[in-house]
Amino acid sequence: MPRYALKLEYDGAPFAGWQRQADQPSVQGALEAALARLEADVPSIAAAGRTDAGVHATGQVAHCDMARDWDPFRLSEALNWHLKPAPVAVVAAARVPEDWHARFSAIERRYTYRVICRRAPLVHQAGRAWHVRGDLDFAVMAEAGKHLIGRHDFTTFRASICQAKSPVKTLDDLQVEAVALANGREIRFHLRARSFLHNQVRSIVGTLERVGAGAWTPDDVARALAAADRAACGPVAPPDGLYLTGVGYPEDVFAG
Repeated sequence: MPRYALKLEYDGAPFAGWQRQADQPSVQGALEAALARLEADVPSIAAAGRTDAGVHATGQVAHCDMARDWDPFRLSEALNWHLKPAPVAVVAAARVPEDWHARFSAIERRYTYRVICRRAPLVHQAGRAWHVRGDLDFAVMAEAGKHLIGRHDFTTFRASICQAKSPVKTLDDLQVEAVALANGREIRFHLRARSFLHNQVRSIVGTLERVGAGAWTPDDVARALAAADRAACGPVAPPDGLYLTGVGYPEDVFAG
């Protein structure tokens, strides 16, 4: 069966996460329903990352197997027609080898977490960023984040229900960016790794927010990491501000 890679954008707010669920809306369920309008008996699809409820994506990647030999552009156009009105879009499609896998062929994943600092409630960005009423010191958060880059036991920053076999992961990069807004400012956390533990990004951002607010020091983050104890973690940031922004593969299947 011909296999296709799909690059996806979606607003995670109305979904219970990526993974198909019997009694709640999911991104996987919406996409598989659209595929079923094109062909009967399309096999279950797979994604590079199973985003949680409320988490968004601008660069999620999934793959599907089709019975027909579709032109990738026509496949993306047909899927976008049948996805309406769900807030999910196929922004690119490509034919890939039959042994290519959206999850297992990936060599890196990139996430961005958005925090908007201002006293007034969020209106247009409500549900799409974490609203923090006070300002945050992005420079000290960037300093604290350096303690987390590299290969570590991230037990402190993994959910208790995480199913990963090992808490040891390599965080390749963590950048903190400040963007001025008309009212307040936005802090963006950019993280890159081959793979992440369940709730790792949100746990890291929630902890770094405590540093930016002056409640923790950068050394407190280093001590929390070394503790390898979930109880040492700061509060977990809400899902609203988290975006899966990209997935890397040995070859860019969407190039050209």
